[in-house]
Amino acid sequence: MNTETAWGAVKIATAARTTCLDLGRRRQPTAGKAMWLLGLSFIVGCGGSISESPKTAPSADFAAMVDIGGGREMYLQCRGTGAPTVVLISGARGALDDWTYVAEPGGTPKESGAAVFPGVARFTRVCAYDRPGTLRFDGALSASTRVPQPTTAQDGAIDLDALLGAAHESGPYVLVGHSWGGLIVRPFANSHPREVSGLALLDPGSEFLPATLTPSQWEQFVSGARQLGEPQGSEAADYVGSLEELRPSPPAPDVPTVVLTSDHQFDFGAGGPETWPAWLRAQDQLARLLGATHITDTNSGHFIQGEQPHLVIDAIREIVDAARK
Repeated sequence: MNTETAWGAVKIATAARTTCLDLGRRRQPTAGKAMWLLGLSFIVGCGGSISESPKTAPSADFAAMVDIGGGREMYLQCRGTGAPTVVLISGARGALDDWTYVAEPGGTPKESGAAVFPGVARFTRVCAYDRPGTLRFDGALSASTRVPQPTTAQDGAIDLDALLGAAHESGPYVLVGHSWGGLIVRPFANSHPREVSGLALLDPGSEFLPATLTPSQWEQFVSGARQLGEPQGSEAADYVGSLEELRPSPPAPDVPTVVLTSDHQFDFGAGGPETWPAWLRAQDQLARLLGATHITDTNSGHFIQGEQPHLVIDAIREIVDAARK
């Protein structure tokens, strides 16, 4: 079993997704972020302030293919009004319906008004999109123009920047990344620090995973993630290439940040149950690196946004409220 089966039963029938690594550089928490953490304690038990005033965001609902240049298109949906705009970034092979479906732990996902996308749209602008090679819960491959695989996190960040620009969805943004999407958040935020109001990372892994795993476990993880899956053209993740690209990057922007970690063991592709403590240690070290609120009592497997959408919505709301103040 490799990282594309990390969700257990969640998308096995439609070629389940890979998990992610979040690769960046060490930085220390700041006093400003500690003030925000205090505010977040009202919902999760523990988090910075935003000095930049939110800009005016688009208000019309939007669901269409967007021309991002170079003969390529990507599918984008946006809903709601207000700023900052929340951008939802799915895990590997995850299409935008990752944010419109809910599921009991280990259960079958179903579309629901209680999901993260419609929930966030009730209080601010929110966008979700399909990267090339991502899969819907019905098994369909996204219409977004395919690209050679595997791809790096930097590839994903460049595409996201082009997509938001072509769709005229301006910042500031609250970036919400699940699994591999958490890795894509990092180069985007590093490249556009003044356009980022906050970060929420859902079971994202970390640059510490190579150290918490044994060398053979790490090799198994990255090899599985790079494998080209079915259907042809589906997404594959290049973790080693992502690490090489991100190593010289500046630190992540100093904004309110939350990391949510699964507390139900899952197979993330590095081996058997003995690898689970390595995942938890790497998550904890990432949260400390980012000076983030670390929510570990999630009662969830890897698909946190589907199994516990209210927890994710509440965390996003706190970040949005901090940006508006």
